[in-house]
Amino acid sequence: METLDIAFAEVRRYLASLDTRPVASRGTPAEMRAPLPTTFPERGIPASDVVRAIAAAADPGLTGSAGGRFFAWVKGGALPAALATDIMCSGWDQNAVLASTSPAGAVLEEVAGQFLLDALRLPSDASYAFVTGCQMAHATALAAARHAVLARKGWDVEAKGLQGAPVIRVLANAHHHSSVTRALRLLGLGSECIIPLDAGRTGMVAPDVLRQALAQEPQAATIVVLNAGDLNIGACDDFAALCPIAHAAGAWVHVDGAFGLWANASPRLAPLVKGVELADSWATDGHKWLNTPYDCGMAITRDAVAHSAAMRMTAEYLTSGGPVRDPMDFTPEWSRRARALPALAALMELGREGLAAMIERCCDHAAAIFDGIADLPGATGIARPTMNQGLIRFEAVDGTNISDAVIAAINAGGEAFVSGGSWDGERVMRISVCGWNTNADDVARTVVAAGEAVSRLR
Repeated sequence: METLDIAFAEVRRYLASLDTRPVASRGTPAEMRAPLPTTFPERGIPASDVVRAIAAAADPGLTGSAGGRFFAWVKGGALPAALATDIMCSGWDQNAVLASTSPAGAVLEEVAGQFLLDALRLPSDASYAFVTGCQMAHATALAAARHAVLARKGWDVEAKGLQGAPVIRVLANAHHHSSVTRALRLLGLGSECIIPLDAGRTGMVAPDVLRQALAQEPQAATIVVLNAGDLNIGACDDFAALCPIAHAAGAWVHVDGAFGLWANASPRLAPLVKGVELADSWATDGHKWLNTPYDCGMAITRDAVAHSAAMRMTAEYLTSGGPVRDPMDFTPEWSRRARALPALAALMELGREGLAAMIERCCDHAAAIFDGIADLPGATGIARPTMNQGLIRFEAVDGTNISDAVIAAINAGGEAFVSGGSWDGERVMRISVCGWNTNADDVARTVVAAGEAVSRLR
C-alpha cells in the first residue's frame, strides 16, 4: 500500500497549494518529460518509484482549475465527498455495465439518477445515463431523438441505419455549442443538417423565429436544440414558449444544459430556465456546476423507450435483466467505471439547500468580478452576468482592442486564470465562475490582478 500512501500525499500536497500556487501552469514540456524514462523501459520500475516520477513530471504542468480563482472554460473543482468517492471508485475497480457485473454500481447509479432528476426538477420517470462528459451526453440523448423522430416516420434506424432514411433536420439556436455539432456528426447526421435559429444579441430564440423555421418543411423529421446557459453570456432560451411550439409541429426538443440546467436547482435562478422540464431530452455535465471530478456527464431523456432502443445491446454471454436497472441499456459503452458514484456523493454532500446556495454563490461572485473589472480604465462591460458568465472588452488609450493581451497578462501573473472569446466580431474576456470554493477573497485578488494587467498595457 506504499504506492497509495505516496499518491494520497501528492494529492494532499497539490490541494493544499491551490491558494498560493500560480493558477496557470508554468512548466515547459521539457520539465514535464525530465522525470520520466526517455524510452520505453526494458525492465519494469518499482511501483512506488513510478508514482513519484509521474507526480514529479505532472507538477509543473498542473493547472489550478480545482481552486477558487479559475474562471475559464466553465470548470468547477471537485467537492470533498465527490473527490474521495472517485478515489474509492478507482480502488474498487468495478465494471458498472450490468447489475450482474457490479450490483453496487448498478444500485447506487439508480439512487444517483433519482437524486439527479429531483435536484434538477425534471420528470421523475425520465431515463438517465452517466457518461464521460457533456459531449457523450449529447450523443446519447440525440441518439434517442434520432430513434424517436425516425420511428414516427416508420423507419427503424437501429436496424436499417441512415441509408435511405427520411432526412432529419436540426433547428438549433445559432449560439449552440460545438459539442452539439460533433454529436450530430458522430450520429451520422452531419453538420449540414443544422439550420441555425437566429438568436440575436440576446442569445435567445424568439417564438416567431422557431415557428417560421418549423413551417419551412412541416413534414420533415425534426429535432430542435435549445440552450440552457449560452457559453458566452449565459442566456437561456424561453422553454415555456418554445417547447409547446416545437411539440405542436411534432419535433423533439433537446436542451444543451451543460452548466445552465443547474439553474433549475436554485429557486432564485429557476425563472431563467422556466419550462425546461417540458423538453424531451437534456444534456449536462457534473464537473461543471455539480463540482464532481471529470468523467461525469449526464444524459436525461423523457422517452425511456427511445433512449433504451438507441443504446441497448445484448450478447449471449451476458447476464442481464432483473429487478435492478442495467446501466448498459442506456449508455453507449460496454466496460465503464462506476462514474455515477461521485455525482451521488456530491448531491448527498450538498443537499437541496447546499446545491442552490453553491449555484447562487457562483453567480454572485461572477457579478462581483465583472463589476470590479468593468470599472477599470479601458474596460467596457459587454454582458453583465445574469447567471455565471460575463464578457468584458479592453481598449488601449488609442482605442486598440487589447483584450487578448490583458488575458495573457492576468494568466501569466498566476493570481487568476481567465479565457477569451469573440462577441459581435470583437475579442473579449470571458468570466466563468463554477467552483464551489471560490470566495470573496478570490474575487478581490482577481480584480486587483486585472487592474495591474490593464495598467501595464494601456
